[in-house]
Amino acid sequence: MHTTQRPVVSAGSPILAMARRAAEYRAAGRRVIDLTLGEPDFTPPAHVVAAAQRAAARPLGYTPTNGIPELRRVVRRTLERDRGLRRTDAEVTVGCGAKQVIFNAFFATLRAGDEVIIPAPYWASYPEMVRLCGGAPVHVACAAGSGFTLSPDALATAVTDRTRWVVLNAPGNPTGATYSHEAVAGLAEALRRHPAVMILSDEIYAHICYVAGEYVSIAQVAPDLSERILLVDGVSKAYAMTGWRVGWGSGPADLILRITAVQTHNCTQTSTVSQIAAVAALEGPQDLLTGRCETYRWRRDAALAILKRSRHLDTQEPDGAFYLFPRLAADDDVAAADALLEAGCATVPGSDFGATGHLRLSCAIDVATLEEGCSIIVATLGGNPAWSR
Repeated sequence: MHTTQRPVVSAGSPILAMARRAAEYRAAGRRVIDLTLGEPDFTPPAHVVAAAQRAAARPLGYTPTNGIPELRRVVRRTLERDRGLRRTDAEVTVGCGAKQVIFNAFFATLRAGDEVIIPAPYWASYPEMVRLCGGAPVHVACAAGSGFTLSPDALATAVTDRTRWVVLNAPGNPTGATYSHEAVAGLAEALRRHPAVMILSDEIYAHICYVAGEYVSIAQVAPDLSERILLVDGVSKAYAMTGWRVGWGSGPADLILRITAVQTHNCTQTSTVSQIAAVAALEGPQDLLTGRCETYRWRRDAALAILKRSRHLDTQEPDGAFYLFPRLAADDDVAAADALLEAGCATVPGSDFGATGHLRLSCAIDVATLEEGCSIIVATLGGNPAWSR
């Protein structure tokens, strides 16, 4: 179980820090376009809101720590519908967002000095969660030329006898990177040689994918590794329910039991109303997911058309999620983000994601505002000699 050694306190989320700075500028009367948060601007589906209203109008008590039975059942049906995976009730647990499920998994399994392999660029919270749980994040750089994806050779080189987890996130935050069936199979083959390594497959953006064909999960490609895979998902991104805080993990029963034990002592359960709303989201019409994905694709393309006009940026077309991750001509991404904030557009420095010299922009905003923000970026970088090639 988890070490009793006191972890180092995290400095907090750099994404939220930049969002707070943007809010402070707006509170002072300045116009700032906020492209920092990965938060959909859609409203939750109407039938989800109605289910929550009905639930809130009746007495509600504590629920099982691992989620109400109805939600666990519908998560299992969703895994079978969307991934072709059959899971038992003991192999599913519910948390306060996918983020908490990941933290609980690390807390339940990491001992002091255990290593977690994290492909870079990475979501800023992964390494901080590992550190808070007493582990050591091991960053593996993934080049833009390879689509920001982890190769089997790079994975094999990074594994040591202290490696406890490897993190896979696709479509990825901040790059939108995805893996082909062949690429996932290659990673699975490399992992077969290291039976003590667990696999965290963060699939929170799976429904926001622009490549042809169905989403590919390592749990589908390598069923023989199922006893080592924790698949994490939730309603935050696909269903625009970030503030409802509902996510789930699916994995081996012994790991799920340990995750649930951690949950018992840190917050007891996920909000009952939110769980009931999540049931409605997963059981209701799913065609809205396709429509929203197309909206994100349209926004991505509109932003790319503007950013590609700049000779100071190199912007790849992401295959999923709702971010752009342009490379600056100069490496000082922190100074660039500060300059852009002063000019009226808030972004997040790529160094916060393990990729110095980049900026992360969220496309989860209406296209007119997004285009205005991208125009500010192009004009600001073009007017500053520091960003010249």
